[in-house]
Amino acid sequence: MIKQCLRGVFLVVMFAFASGASQAAPGVATFVMDARTGEVLYARSADRHLAPASLTKMMTLYLVFNEIEAGRMSLDQMIPISANAAAEPPSKLGLRRGSRIQLRYLIRAAAIKSANDAATAIGEAVSGSEAAFARYMTETARAMGMKNTQFRNANGLTQSGHYSSARDMAILGRRLFYDFPQYYNLFSRLTANAGIATVRHTNRRFLTSYEGADGIKTGYTAAAGYNLVASARRGEERIIAVMFGGTSTAQRNAKVAELMDLGFKRAPSHAAVVPLPRLTLNPSRPVVVAHHSNSGIVPRADRPARRAGSVSVLMASNVDEAVQAAAIEAAIAAATNGPPANPGPKFVRSESYVAPPMQRPVRRPESGGSVALAAVEPVIEATPRARATEVTRPGDYAVQVGAFHSQSLAERFLIQTALLDLESFAGARRDISQGNVMGVKMYQARFVGLTASAAAKACDRLLARQTDCTVIAPQG
Repeated sequence: MIKQCLRGVFLVVMFAFASGASQAAPGVATFVMDARTGEVLYARSADRHLAPASLTKMMTLYLVFNEIEAGRMSLDQMIPISANAAAEPPSKLGLRRGSRIQLRYLIRAAAIKSANDAATAIGEAVSGSEAAFARYMTETARAMGMKNTQFRNANGLTQSGHYSSARDMAILGRRLFYDFPQYYNLFSRLTANAGIATVRHTNRRFLTSYEGADGIKTGYTAAAGYNLVASARRGEERIIAVMFGGTSTAQRNAKVAELMDLGFKRAPSHAAVVPLPRLTLNPSRPVVVAHHSNSGIVPRADRPARRAGSVSVLMASNVDEAVQAAAIEAAIAAATNGPPANPGPKFVRSESYVAPPMQRPVRRPESGGSVALAAVEPVIEATPRARATEVTRPGDYAVQVGAFHSQSLAERFLIQTALLDLESFAGARRDISQGNVMGVKMYQARFVGLTASAAAKACDRLLARQTDCTVIAPQG
């Protein structure tokens, strides 16, 4: 009799527990988009308010990319770590209170390892506090057309009032690709050096198993379940698929693969990229939406007018470190038609060397260590510019250090790179050429006029500084 009573009580408790667990189970939502046009290819509960978990970090990264592009922050900037950031629970990089670390490492840790402490540190660096950054995130979401999103933190840990939807996360994923294509390769890196540790991608299983997959972000909490925003390209087609509420990594990946297959089946083979509305972003003022641009790229605010054509600069040597900061400021101001704040070393202009279209370099193994965010992949098929003669000069090797969304940013990066290693680039000229990747205008930044040995040496030294580069051999 007693055993029967105990069994009855046990069954009642288990039923109540199961019922509660069922009620608390994360919601499921899915969404598939043609990334080129924004066309909806499939949707289920796409506007339901759900916990996004670490998908939140997509917005954190979007906003810090904007700060870097606007010149308000730098990848080499040392970021102080607060007690708030250091105390975040796993997944984390292991940052210590009071320490300082380069912004590039925080970005890698947040994007690849989904480190909560790194995301919080980024938010505090951008807006001064995580609360202010969360408001900035939400304002930006509204400007993007994310109508069912509200952020309360920079990392996606469960918090009251922190929610998003499958449709909104697809909108954000599309923005990341088209607004910041020069940084997008980060989301497909299987490993990277994050300064104090080598981090592994949380989405590596899907990236290595689904054909054409190249991003973007995973997320998991008990309240959210297993979430994923994925992007893949096949031919001219690019699909973004989103899933909220998976029951496991394997189940989520299998479902997203089905959604991707559906997207590629329904999407047209050829489609023009539909322009995105321009955003004006600044953490110190409200976010506003401007007019539509004429391409799929969103131009950035706070940019000086571009100078027509490309300019080569003869790099000085043996410049003391004390004048490097002034030299950067003066050279950037001169390159963008603005007066230098302080006089610096003079840069001698010479006739521009037009590099021939580059050959596709061999990709380095994923285990080969860290790379800079301004990586040269994907390779641009360069658009030849008008010139008097089509002459290549045997022996003229080039070192490409990045592909950028704007000419002024490419100029800035070339100058900063040269002044970091004056010996390697003594006598080299900087060159910027324009090309396109899937309709996205990009600017290749190269040092030209180097011998084969000098180019190889310079690239090796850049790689040692965690800056990606590629040696380009002359053609002809």
